[in-house]
Amino acid sequence: MEPSINLADKVSMGKIIELMKNSDYTIAFTGAGVSTFSGLKDFRGEKGLGKIMEPEKIFDIHIFNSDPSFFYSHARELVYDLENIRPSLVHMELARLEKAGAVQAVITQNIDRLHQRAGSKKVIEVHGTAETAYCRSCGERYYYHDMAPAAARGDVPRCRECGGVIKPDITFYGESLPERAVMEALEASSKADLIIALGSTLVVYPAASFIDTSLQNGGKLIVVNNQPTPYDGYAAALCTDLEEFCRLTAEGF
Repeated sequence: MEPSINLADKVSMGKIIELMKNSDYTIAFTGAGVSTFSGLKDFRGEKGLGKIMEPEKIFDIHIFNSDPSFFYSHARELVYDLENIRPSLVHMELARLEKAGAVQAVITQNIDRLHQRAGSKKVIEVHGTAETAYCRSCGERYYYHDMAPAAARGDVPRCRECGGVIKPDITFYGESLPERAVMEALEASSKADLIIALGSTLVVYPAASFIDTSLQNGGKLIVVNNQPTPYDGYAAALCTDLEEFCRLTAEGF
């Protein structure tokens, strides 16, 4: 599959609404950019965590296995301050579009559950979630509020049953994506007439492969991101401003 050319022709806001209105099954695929509006730092943006630390190490399963305190001492503002973070304009607009019937599902790379808090019902979390956790020793299950107080202090949360280390249900580097979420995302992307990628650089695999699945099955693509992505050449329309996209859809639906 060869990407089309002349990207300048794709920067058309009217084209976005036309594509959405002509779609019977539209998916939003969201990355960290939709949560930076809420105050969360992303990894690869101009002011992202990648400028001040190596975020891949924070979420490395081998490092977690050998020293879980490294994760808990570095992940506080990324993961365990979420009760002080509100859904962004983008989260709220996607929830409204779902209610209006213009978006059928959200596939997200994010772990913050801000889509659910905004009101989205069909959310597929392909990188896991911080909402639940489990003991690495005995398997006892926990929820965010069970472990957040200790984690927010930078302490390692311990199991109340056996004292083992608790790990959130976030997919770390070196772990497989959650099987059920992957199957749901594949099913949704394979039947999508349109997939709208918002706030993602589309470089993290295998999550970005859902874009490939949609395109290979005849779906069209809209890319909304303030940085170039490897998929810009395949997109039917481009937008560089998430707020402008939300303003447009608010007027169109």
